[in-house]
Amino acid sequence: MAVLFGLAAAGAVAAVMLRPPVVAVAAVERGQAAEIVYATGVVEPRSWAKVAPSVRERIVWMCDCEGWQVKPLDELARLDDRQARATLEELRAQQDFTTRILARLRVLAERNIASRQDLERSESEAARIAAQIAAQEVRLEAYVLRAPIAGVVLRQDGEVGEIADPATPLYHVGQPRPLHIRAEVNEEDVPRLATGQQVLIRSDAFPGRKLEAVVESITPMGDPVARTYRVHVALPDETPLMIGMTVEVNVITRLRADTLLVPAQAVGPDATVWLLEGDHARRAAVKTGICGSSKAEILEGLAQGQTVIVPAPVDLEDGARVRVRDPR
Repeated sequence: MAVLFGLAAAGAVAAVMLRPPVVAVAAVERGQAAEIVYATGVVEPRSWAKVAPSVRERIVWMCDCEGWQVKPLDELARLDDRQARATLEELRAQQDFTTRILARLRVLAERNIASRQDLERSESEAARIAAQIAAQEVRLEAYVLRAPIAGVVLRQDGEVGEIADPATPLYHVGQPRPLHIRAEVNEEDVPRLATGQQVLIRSDAFPGRKLEAVVESITPMGDPVARTYRVHVALPDETPLMIGMTVEVNVITRLRADTLLVPAQAVGPDATVWLLEGDHARRAAVKTGICGSSKAEILEGLAQGQTVIVPAPVDLEDGARVRVRDPR
């Protein structure tokens, strides 16, 4: 009995091993093939500016004008300038003293009591202090933050009493329209880009909505560290996208309509596909065109209506029997 059982088990194993492999299939169909360059970007105004202090000092006043229209040089914030003003007053006191000394030396020089050298030294000192006063007066302007351009205060940061840092903008001022996207594109993809190319945009804020734009400009110089180039994408005036949103950018670099397509996974690394003929798999060489992440264009080697195995098998013999997986 044991021998008979062993023979039966061996026969069952052999039957399983000889059973044709199960494969998934897809039809060769006609459609539109698109070659796309992918990038991420941020929505920005075309005309805008950051307003940051040039000195590190405490904020004593802010306009609280987020969303307001402003004109160039409108005052937005003031920093604590007491120490800078004290320095200016000290310089003016020195100037007053030096001016009196200079006037006295000029009178004495006319009477040949003071030397010409003493007079010139006093004139030089007066000029030096006058220059310091002029520089300090300019320096005081740094304690007042003003609108650099006409537009809307798009964003305001910071609070009265905080220390303003030159590295952190307190205001963003610009025009709400028109908008564009600033995208960073990998350097290996940049040669395929050109101005005027169509751009498809995906935004988490508007799922399922078709958003389109065009490539407006490509920066001539890339970032050698990040190995990217900055690309500006012009948005239409009616775009629902808002300033500061992050988006996915898909630039269409090539487009071919009414062409043969198969799933990208159906094409092997050696440019072959596996055709389903009856219940047998046949390998076929193909010539591919545009290849994306989901679809691959077939230029030669296939015809519409044929069926291919997906993904392309790696350990199947040409002409081997296969079983098609139940689509359910």
